[in-house]
Amino acid sequence: MDDTDAFEAAVYDAWTDASDLPWTEDVAFYRRLAREADGPALEVGVGTGRVYLELRRDGIDIDGIDLSAARLAHLRETADAEGIDVSVRQADVTTFDPDREYGLVYCPARVFNLVTSLADQRAALQNIHDALAPGSRFALNTFAPDPHFVAETYGEPSEIEVAVDGATYTLRDVMELDDAIERVGTQHREVVDADGDVVFETETPLALVTKREFELLFADAGFSDWTFYGGFDGGPLETTSQELVAVAER
Repeated sequence: MDDTDAFEAAVYDAWTDASDLPWTEDVAFYRRLAREADGPALEVGVGTGRVYLELRRDGIDIDGIDLSAARLAHLRETADAEGIDVSVRQADVTTFDPDREYGLVYCPARVFNLVTSLADQRAALQNIHDALAPGSRFALNTFAPDPHFVAETYGEPSEIEVAVDGATYTLRDVMELDDAIERVGTQHREVVDADGDVVFETETPLALVTKREFELLFADAGFSDWTFYGGFDGGPLETTSQELVAVAER
């Protein structure tokens, strides 16, 4: 892992702390599901540990997987500094081999949208389904795609400031809808230092997945039932301004 990867992981960690987006209000929700589960939990897309470490601090038995070695290293450094034992590894949700049978698998922070092809979405949910014990649950949160929001905001930059190692950086994000038929886009991010220089850039593909598509994917993977909520408080999903929260039962 080079210094750029480590810095990107630190920036990502600072961004998740600084953001006030709806998906950052999820910790209590996933903590409750993990406590209710009959068996260990698995977080898909642990990143630098924003949710995962909170559950470990509560003593919850939980594993984690992520594609990014740099973000996992950042997570481990944070855990080591606090004396927290963690069980995380680099793995792809579409191909991972579970270490054990889980009482809960969850995918927070809109991570499922990073799985952009239908084939990979089906493979991911099939793997998740097969990793669960009978009667256990899978949960995720994401956004409900809104064509008006896409038309008004995609292509327009948004900015947020974060602090990393005592220095301030501006994250400049632009979403682009690359394929309106397949509903796949890209998040373009520039990390800009105090002098206005671009330190590095990233491009992250994202799929816009509707409630109906999730229902078809859950049925295809073999889940027995599923419920959708508008936010993390258990209320009904009624508008695209709410966070789409889904809980599926094996």
